[in-house]
Amino acid sequence: MIRRTVFSPARTAGVVASVAAVLLFAGCAPTPEPSASPTAQVSAGPTPVPEPTLVPDGTAEENLPVFTAVAERVWATDQRGSGRAYVDALVETGFDRDAMQVTQDQTTVGNPAESLQFSVRWGDEACLVGQVGPSTGQVVATVMPQLAEGRCLVGTTRPIDW
Repeated sequence: MIRRTVFSPARTAGVVASVAAVLLFAGCAPTPEPSASPTAQVSAGPTPVPEPTLVPDGTAEENLPVFTAVAERVWATDQRGSGRAYVDALVETGFDRDAMQVTQDQTTVGNPAESLQFSVRWGDEACLVGQVGPSTGQVVATVMPQLAEGRCLVGTTRPIDW
């Protein structure tokens, strides 16, 4: 025998009310906002750091950043072993050629120097001194006190006669 389920009117009303409540509450749920496509933001990349500039009336310490920047630019080229390249770049930036010293590019037997030094006398007491070469592997620059007779580098230096 098959049994037939018969719903009473009260039970039917309860089921209908439950279904209606579920549908009603489902309609109240927040609907997700349509996602906007991301706005492409144009970025120029990192803000470039301005190149340091020569401060003619400044101190040696104030001019060390520009001295170092010039030396690093030359070091980054294929002229990194040429003392003349450092001197010329410093002169182009505004440093006084007559206040400069530079060591030899080559050893006495014609090999490239392991260390090349260049300097600019600054005022009556200070020197900007740079050193590059395979022995340092990078630009080393500092402010040093002047030596006797206004010199900056110890030993024999090459004439800057070009």
